[in-house]
Parts: sequence; structure tokens; C-alpha cells
Amino acid sequence: MQRTFLTHPYKSSVIGSMDHLDAAKEEDYVNFYKSFYRPDNAILSIAGDIDVAQTKQLIDAYFKDIPRGQGVVFRPKIVEAPLTREMRDTVYDNVQLPAVVMSYHIPAQGTKDFYAVKMLGMLLSQGESSRMNKKIVDEQQKAVAAGSFALELEDPGANICYAIANMGVNPADLEKSMNDIITDVQTNLVTPEELTKLQNQVENDFVTANDKVAGIAESLANYEMYYGDANLINTELDRYRQVTREDLKRVANQYFNSKSRVVLYWLPKPKTP
Repeated sequence: MQRTFLTHPYKSSVIGSMDHLDAAKEEDYVNFYKSFYRPDNAILSIAGDIDVAQTKQLIDAYFKDIPRGQGVVFRPKIVEAPLTREMRDTVYDNVQLPAVVMSYHIPAQGTKDFYAVKMLGMLLSQGESSRMNKKIVDEQQKAVAAGSFALELEDPGANICYAIANMGVNPADLEKSMNDIITDVQTNLVTPEELTKLQNQVENDFVTANDKVAGIAESLANYEMYYGDANLINTELDRYRQVTREDLKRVANQYFNSKSRVVLYWLPKPKTP
């Protein structure tokens, strides 16, 4: 993320780091709490077999007297410039197997193209029959694991592709296999059967996420907080169903561009300095 985003706050971990915590002073914690942990910056979501009128009374009893925050809640307005070239780096770490990691700029969550990018990630890596798992892990046996996932972020974010190399596999060979799979999606339409499978996966994931009361409460809160529309819990699946085979090919070309991405080789530290 430090290489994918040069100016936007996404370049730092959303939850911070130990360096941030070690450098913070008491007033930093207090000011952060006052700035963000306030009723006008929160969603209260209640789901279950409740008496609505009684629940509203309880909400008033426990929450009404909490004062609103002062001033406008800070929101960064930085717009990250597009990547104009491929950025490459090698990182040595305490790992046993090499890995190849690729990062691409993608649109913000909730946009039309985001749904297509997310489904593209599922095509590449969700399930044993997905393209990366079937080709790189099973057939070529170049990787012990491979994946692609879109980060669901309020501002335009990133899609991460990765593969962890099998013992003795050159990272360059692994990268070539990853590139070949992406190129195939950019060149050819997915089959109708693959699209149907993706739609079924999306529906299954959505139903599973909302098959418990806690999941329903969380979905309602998230949709209201991030999209301003809790009713998306009833209409979100329709957005995925509108994604076409042509959309998948288009976003693969538009966002998974080898000339505007970050490529990292994550390698074991050498045994001798």
C-alpha cells in the first residue's frame, strides 16, 4: 500500500502501526476519540425479534443524553493520481517461501465497476476451480496458494493479486503464470457457465453473511454508514447480477494494466549477510 498510494492516507494501514502507537502522546488519543467517537459519526443498528416502540424508548434512555461532537468530522479529500508506470521492488523478510504480489488501482466500493472487479477477483481465485488455483496451484504446481481480492474502501482503492511460490520455483516464472492468467481474461470473454457460477457464488456469500441476526445488523449498519442507504441489503444482489461477461473483460483491461501497477517480490532473507 505504501507503493500503491503515494499521497492518499491509504498508504498507511487503516488500523495504524506500532510505530504510530509508540510515537503517540496521551493528547493524541484523547483528541482522536473526541474527533471520531461521537454520536453524529456513528450508526446504531438493532436487529432481531424486538418491540420497536419499546426499543426506541430504550435508545432514548441510553443514548439521548450523549452530546454531539463539535465541528465537522474530518474526512480526507486527497485524490490519488493514477499510476503511470509499473513500480517494482524486492522485499526480504523472515519468510520461508517467496511470494509475488501485484497491486492495481481500482474504483471505490459501491461504484458499478467495483462490482465487476470484485467478481473478477472471484473468477481468478475463489474456490479450488478458480483460474489461479486450477492453473498455478494444481496444474503447474508453481504455487502453494494464490489469490486476488478487491479491497472494499470508500475512496478508490486497490486490488491485490498474490501467489506464494512452491519450493524451488523462481518468482519470475511465477509472475509469468500470473500475467498469463490475467492476459487471458483481458483477451477472451469468460464462458456463460463461469458467469453463472460467479453469480451463484455471490448469492451464496451474501446469504451466508446475512443468515444470522448479527450479520443482518452489521450489513444494515455498513450500508447506511458507507453508502447512505440501509435498503441496499434488499437490492445489493441486483448490482452483481447486472455485471456482464463484457464488463469482466473490460475492467480486466482497464484496471489490471501491467504498465500501471506495483509488483513486489517477497523473498526469504539470505542465510549469509
